[in-house]
Amino acid sequence: MDKKPLFIAGPCVIESAELLDTVAATLADINRRLGVEIIFKASFDKANRTSISSFRGPGQEKGLRMLADVRSKWGLRLLTDIHESCQAAPVGEVVDVIQIPAFLCRQTDLLVAAARTGRTVNIKKAQFLSGEDMRYPYEKAMKAGAGEVWLTERGNMYGYNNLVVDFRNIPDMLGIASTVVMDCTHSVQRPGAAGGKTGDNILYRLIPVSKTGGNREFVPAMARAARAFGANGFFFEVHPDPDRALSDGPNMLYLNDLENVIKSLL
Repeated sequence: MDKKPLFIAGPCVIESAELLDTVAATLADINRRLGVEIIFKASFDKANRTSISSFRGPGQEKGLRMLADVRSKWGLRLLTDIHESCQAAPVGEVVDVIQIPAFLCRQTDLLVAAARTGRTVNIKKAQFLSGEDMRYPYEKAMKAGAGEVWLTERGNMYGYNNLVVDFRNIPDMLGIASTVVMDCTHSVQRPGAAGGKTGDNILYRLIPVSKTGGNREFVPAMARAARAFGANGFFFEVHPDPDRALSDGPNMLYLNDLENVIKSLL
């Protein structure tokens, strides 16, 4: 690669200001020492959780204020996702990159609303689409005025409760967009494999945790394999203690492991 790859990292969902501060401080430190730029990501509302009792986040208004605080304190660029068209404009006033969730990547109104903000739009490839199929979501966003459009690989459904990554999707998508990101953590997910069970969370005690299965031990290898196929962006969900996270803990990378994974990709 001629230039350093793009990195996106942060917790799955905004759990607290303290969590955002802890993660952002680490990302800013890695940026300084490695000469990279990690874009900070976190969701203000996980609208697609398995269970109705699962923690979703602080909501749009409070969540955007918390993300703005991260930028102000740590100087990091920001990414977050939207699930409804009406969220695009206010989100675009705060973040640099608007992300479209995989299951919603064909929703024309959502793509158009995100693109009309003029922000970069990162479209995750649906688990039921090929890389070549992503030409159409890409074209929708570009024609609607997006500043730039990235495409993200995050695996395909393989039977029930499992994903497999066809790395040929990466060069296929590079034929469409100049930036193709590998979602290295969601691609090792076992969607719904924990049966939507809930349990008492140690941090919040009264907030149940919906458990999706995953295999975080494969994240570093997933990243290196994607790099070999030409990926020029890498997405990691990270947490200081993933086993106590309020969302997607089993597939999140330990925050302290992120730097070594990034080093392996430079």
